Formats: sequence, C-alpha cells, structure tokens
Amino acid sequence: WETCWFKVELSIPPAWAGREVHFIWESDGEGMVWQDAQPVQGLTKEGEKTSYILTSSLEEQEPHSLTLYVELACNSLFGAGKGTMIAPPDPDRRFTLSKAELVVFNRDVYELLVDLEILLDMAQLLGEENQRSFQALYAANQMVNVCDITDPSTFPAARDLAAAIFSQRNGESQHTIHAMGHCHIDSAWLWPYEETIRKCARSWVTVVRLMEGNPDLTFVCSQLRLTSVLWQAQQFEWVRSWYPGLYAQIQDFVVKGQFIPVGGTWVEMDGNLPSGESMVRQFLQGQRFFQEQFGCICSEFWLPDTFGYSAQLPQLMRGCGIRRFLTQKLSWNLVNAFPHHTFFWEGIDGSRVLTHFPPGDSYGMHGRVEEVLKTVKNNKDKGRVNHSALLFGFGDGGGGPTQKMLDRMKRMSDTDGLPRVQISTPDRLFSVLEKESSQLCTWVGELFLELHNGTYTTQAQIKKGNRECERILHDVEVLSTLALARGGAFQYPASQLQRLWRLLLLNQFHDVLPGSCIQLVVEDALQYYAEIRRAGAGLQEEAVRSLCGDLLQPKAGSTKGTLVLNTLPWERTEVISETGPDGTETLALVTVPSMGYAVAREPLLPAQPVVVRKQEDGSVAMENGVIAVRLDMMGRLTSLRLVDSERESVPDGCYANQFALFDDVPLYWDAWDVMDYHLETRKAVTTLLKPLEITLAGGLRGSARFSLQLGESSTLSQEIVLDATCPYLRFLTQVEWKEAHKFLKVEFPTQVRSTNATYEIQFGHLQRPTHWNTSWDWARFEVWAHKWLDLSEHGFGLALLNDCKYGASAQGNVLSLSL
Repeated sequence: WETCWFKVELSIPPAWAGREVHFIWESDGEGMVWQDAQPVQGLTKEGEKTSYILTSSLEEQEPHSLTLYVELACNSLFGAGKGTMIAPPDPDRRFTLSKAELVVFNRDVYELLVDLEILLDMAQLLGEENQRSFQALYAANQMVNVCDITDPSTFPAARDLAAAIFSQRNGESQHTIHAMGHCHIDSAWLWPYEETIRKCARSWVTVVRLMEGNPDLTFVCSQLRLTSVLWQAQQFEWVRSWYPGLYAQIQDFVVKGQFIPVGGTWVEMDGNLPSGESMVRQFLQGQRFFQEQFGCICSEFWLPDTFGYSAQLPQLMRGCGIRRFLTQKLSWNLVNAFPHHTFFWEGIDGSRVLTHFPPGDSYGMHGRVEEVLKTVKNNKDKGRVNHSALLFGFGDGGGGPTQKMLDRMKRMSDTDGLPRVQISTPDRLFSVLEKESSQLCTWVGELFLELHNGTYTTQAQIKKGNRECERILHDVEVLSTLALARGGAFQYPASQLQRLWRLLLLNQFHDVLPGSCIQLVVEDALQYYAEIRRAGAGLQEEAVRSLCGDLLQPKAGSTKGTLVLNTLPWERTEVISETGPDGTETLALVTVPSMGYAVAREPLLPAQPVVVRKQEDGSVAMENGVIAVRLDMMGRLTSLRLVDSERESVPDGCYANQFALFDDVPLYWDAWDVMDYHLETRKAVTTLLKPLEITLAGGLRGSARFSLQLGESSTLSQEIVLDATCPYLRFLTQVEWKEAHKFLKVEFPTQVRSTNATYEIQFGHLQRPTHWNTSWDWARFEVWAHKWLDLSEHGFGLALLNDCKYGASAQGNVLSLSL
C-alpha cells in the first residue's frame, strides 16, 4: 500500500505536428497522472487504461514541453494477494514499472481493428443458420483484401465495407439494450478503506475524461461494479473532501445528466445482517446527501453485489421514496437458477418494487458482441418485456468504462442481426419497463443467495460489534430524546450521532460486515466499533444526567437506591446485578416501565426463588417456578420444561446445548462459503475440561459453569444462568478460537414438530422450511436470522435467542446457531 511518485518531463518532437500524442505508462500497480496539481487520468493495466492523451492533434501553439507527476500505488486493481486474488496480502510483493513512453497514436488503425473485431465476432457467434454471420465474415474478408497496411490511403475503403454492414438496420421488434457505464468500487475488500479513496479518484477522473470526448456517455457509479450512473454517498463524500477539484467537475456532469446519482444509501450495505433501523439510516443518510449535493433523491436502489436481499427491503425502499431495484447477484446461485430477470418483488407487508436483473448476469461487461447476444438469449422474461440493461466497465477494484467499450457499442447501436444498443440511463430503462410491466410475474419474500452462507458467521468480532453498536445508538437516541422532551438546557447530540451512525453504516458495507475482507479492513472496522462504544457511552451518560440528574444526587435521609433505565417499549421485571466498590456483586429484582426509568430502593421479592440442586450423578437441576431444567456434567440440557404444563421440550435420549464441530473446506470462497457437504462431517464436542459446577446456588439467580475442549487447541467455557421469574435460560459463552477450516455450532433438538421455522428479520419475521423437499429447500441449509429463531406447533414452541450471531438453521426438529 506504499506510494511512489514519479516526475515525468516530456518533450514532444515538432515533427509530430497534427498527430495524436499519448503518454504510455504500464505498471502492475495502480497509478494516477497529475498535471498542474490536479488528477487528470487513472492508470491501471488490468483495467486497460495505460495511456494519457496529451493532444488529439498537435498544434504549433500548444506547449511541446510539459511536466507530469505519476502517483504509483504498490497494489493492483485487486489488492496484493499472495498467489491468488483472495489470498492475504503479500507484504514482500514488489511492483514494476515496465513501460514509460511518448508515442504517436494511429487512430485509423485502431478504428479498423475495432471494425474487424465486431465483424469477426458476428461471424463466429451468430451461427451458421444466420445469414448475417456470413455477410459479416465476407465483409471482413473483403476488408483484408482491400487494406494495404503499408498504404493508409486504403483504410477508408476498408472501413466503408464495415460501415455498410453496421448501417443495415433492425426491424421494429428487435430487443433494445440500455447500456450504462459503471464502475463498482468496493469501499473495502482486498484493500483498506484509505486505498478506496484513491480508487474512487482514479476511476472517476478517467470517466470525466471520457465524458469530455463522449457527450452521450452516461455513468452510474455504484459502489460496486458497473452501471451507467450510480454511486453511493460515502464515496462521494470521500472525493469531495480529498479531491475538491475533481468533485467540482463531477458536479458539472451531474448537471449535464451524464453523471447520474443512483443508489440511495450511504454505502452498498450487506442486504441481510444490518438491523431494520440501520437499513433505514442507510437510506436516510444516502438520500439526504444526494438531496443536499445534487438537489434530488434517488428513485432507483442499486445493490448489485451483496449476498442476498432481505424480504423487508421492498417496504423500506418504498418508505424512502424508491420504487425500482437493480441487482444481479442471484445469478451466482449455486443450486437453482432464479426464474426471472424483470419482475415485481413483494416484501412481507405487500409492498412491491419493480426489479431488474441485467440478463447478461454481470455488472462488468466490456461491450462485446458475445455479451449483447447473451443479454437477449439469457433473458428469462422474453415476451413480457423487450428492454434490458447492460452495465459496462471494469469494477470491484474500480477502473470503469473505456473508450474501446464505447466504440464497440456505437457500431452495434442499430445493426441488423444484433440487438439495439443505446447508451441510456436508469430512469429511461425503468420507465420503459414500467410501461411494459402488465405481464410481469411477482416474487414474494426474500431473494436468498444460494452461496456465501458463511458470511453470516465469518469474523465473529465484527458481527458482535455491529449488534452492540446498533443497540448503543438506539439507547443513546431514546435517552437523548427523553432528556430533550423533559426540557431544560439539554442539547440533542445530532451531529455527534450522525458521525457515529456513519461509522456504523460504513462498516455495514457488503464486504466488511460479512467478514469477506482482508485483516487490515477488520482492524479498521474494530477500531470504528471501539470509537462508537466510547463516544456512545459518553453521550448516554450526558443524556442520563440531564434526564435523571436530580435522582442521581443523594438526599439527606433518603434510602440509597439504584437508578435503572429501560430503553425497550415494554415494562420489564428482571434481576439486575450491581458491582460495589469492593468488587462484590449485589442482585436485585426490579420493575421498570416502558421507555422509562425507576429507582430501586426496596428490592422486589420473587413469588418463587430459584432453586439449584446437584444430583448424585453430577447433573444439576434448576427451577424458578416458570421453567425447570436439568443439565448433565457437560452442560447439556437433558430436560427443559414449563412448570405449569409439564410439557417437555427436549426429546428422550437427546441433548440440547450440544456443541458440534464441522469441517469447513469450501470449493473456493474461503471466508464467504460453507458448503452443504460440511454437514456430513459433524463431530459432537465431548471433551470435558471442567465438569459442571454450581456457581450460584439460587435465590434471585442460579448458575452453573463448565469448560470444554474444542478441536486441537481451542476452548469453550459457559455459564448457564436462570433468574427468578424469568421464562428463559441464559447461556454466557466464551470461546478461545484457534482452529482453521472448522465450523462451530450449538444445537437444540426440540420436541416440536413443524414444517416451518420462524426467523426474525428487519422489523418483522419470515418462515423457512425445516425439510428438504425441493432443491430450493435444501439450498437453504444455512440461513441468516437476527435476534431469534423459533420452532412452534399449536400451543407450544421453543425460541433460541442471541445477542451477536446471525448464522442459523432449523432442520427437522433441531434448532442450530452458528458460532
């Protein structure tokens, strides 16, 4: 990630008058040309950008001598992986400058080559049954015969032969492709956040240069890959701060309608794991930024590259002024081919959005004949609609469209035998799709990606940080709002909260929160979570002091009490723990109203205290009048029942709270994937380090602790806690994880029979099957959930709750949480 600067002094020979002159630069590191203290051109060999046009026709009055600076980064378009792209970065990798030249560019030869490329692709790809393939072949052959490479005067005649083919028009029924330039830039992935800032500048300054020479070019800069004019607010903010001159040029092209803000969110977030409130804030911060900077909000949501899409997204989109959606990631499905490319997507409340998947199944096309033919052939909604998108340009690591891509598509704009290709915008595409939508199908529920199921669990600290920080910001806002409503001098911390929310939203990018990023990014993310925790704690304390300051001041003669706050919207009666100055822990049973607070002075007495008994066989029984449990020496539940009903939850001969290790060796995407065959490698964890021992003997709280050996060198310790009046059992689990290519889960077999389990999602829940009747069912062998999953039958059920996990499954009668 180091940077080298080169000072380049150029002297153009006078003999090159009237010629097109380029500065050629080839390196395996990404580069940027600076002139007059401004970035003017991105350079990347992998993105087919190795030249900077100094002049299109050298004039006598133009300066023949000039000085450039080249900023060269020691990383390629896709980071600096050792051996393979997704390997960890190689700290010893060296980068080479292989070419730096001043050259004359022969545009006539270039145009001839592009003509020949299109004709030969038509001849090869249209097929022998299509007469146009033979017409293209014979035209190309005749061009070769006419053209004498030593005599440029023969070039126009050769080009006329190609033009005759390209000028033969299509009929009215031909499919129309809406081509949009796009450059997906992952905000962090195989490179850290800071490198993304430079990637944005390299890519977008290149697009600006292209727009200057191609006034019809439209560009969508999503954060990910390609589309005609899409980007996310965070990356705009980076460029605005670090490259103000470039940002001003971008604003000009936004006004001209070439740089079109689309997307609507702060970053292209993960589509599954952020909470409902986080998703709302993604749209709020993104739409607010676009409104302030460009005077409009986005009507299209573009999320091409995340790992599945929550069934709650249609409702959230509609609530944020968005009624159109584009992605293509479901083309990556490993098992089932998704049946549509253009359809209505319906969420859990009935909200619908018009949805389009580019039929070429890519957001990084290059404008080739093969791609436009695939776009038509692959379209699963032929007959229903006659328009589709093609997103062209290098992406993921940036790069964007090239002049050659544009020149290819100009030749295919309306050529008989090929679909029409027009440079377009998202609004034009969706507007015509809306007019054609009467016959479209509707897909109800989640858009589940049958791949990358491991991202629900990878990097446990990131998952924990996200959930904790979402809770912290919720609590700060509740308490600050109450303090403001109470009156007084309290100032609502709007700017501080926006800064913290934006840090959290940044970490919800679709390669950070899922854990599919390099260690440098993980370290940055954990630092951001630490900052949110630190600053959030301070804001919370300020709000509490303003809200309850008088209660925090002891009054003469008053009984000492404890201030207890409840930021959830229902009254709670729970056991709380307070640590005294001497380190001793004091328990109390308290009741606190909804969204309120109370001072606990005289602790409540439970109707029935917790009773904990150790049995002769070493097992432990706990009961609190609501539930009764029995634990064996390894901490496994052999019995869990409701006292009133005597209904047993654990089947005979089974163990709940059973830890299990699985082999985790996916086909390729190591941090992303867990394959279905991992289920065949299950090994129950049975190596006991410390048997179950009672740690609290009852009263307000009973608990017992044990430790296990995991695999070769990892350990697990768990305290199982039952509180007075509490209808659930708590498992406080700590794991020292040192395994490689292993997957740890905890299982809870239940005495419940249901064909569906229920999972919490953003602001709601959905059901998924517990059986594998169809390929669509078994492809969901590992799914995601938020704070709970539930298996219920009429009159009885069991729920498994968590405070920092997302991966889960329910197969048959077994609930499983991925740790």
